[in-house]
Amino acid sequence: LLPVKVSLLKLTQTETVKKLYENNHIIQDLLVPTSTMKKCCEEFDRLVNVYPVWLCPFLLPNNPGMLQPAKGMTSDLYVDIGVYGVPKGRRFQPVETTRAVEDLVEQSKGFQMLYADTYRTREEFRRMFDHGLYDKMRKKYNCEGAFPEVYDKVNKNVRD
Repeated sequence: LLPVKVSLLKLTQTETVKKLYENNHIIQDLLVPTSTMKKCCEEFDRLVNVYPVWLCPFLLPNNPGMLQPAKGMTSDLYVDIGVYGVPKGRRFQPVETTRAVEDLVEQSKGFQMLYADTYRTREEFRRMFDHGLYDKMRKKYNCEGAFPEVYDKVNKNVRD
């Protein structure tokens, strides 16, 4: 029976436990160009103050899909900055803090990993991720009415 699966724990948690966790815990992975890493790390420290921080280099090739290097770049070295834990310091507000982190990532020409909570609007989400090929394939294979868009799967407000 051990170890217990996280999916089982999520199914059996009460609404109170879920809210307590959401209001006092952050899980975010953010992919930013290495040229903005210092600024982003300093801002994440100010916003969430969670340590240790996960840093993992990532070469983002210029291939078709939702993740593309900044305009004019053939490829670029990015870094995955991961923060997981209980925010310390200033009062953590999950929506406001996450929105501030998302805005910084967009300004840095970066990307938010899609398993983490996002509070972006549909328009903001489409600005962060290139939907050109995605939309073309959904139309070509007649998936528009059959399956939800990726935004509907990852946006916290849509899921609740």
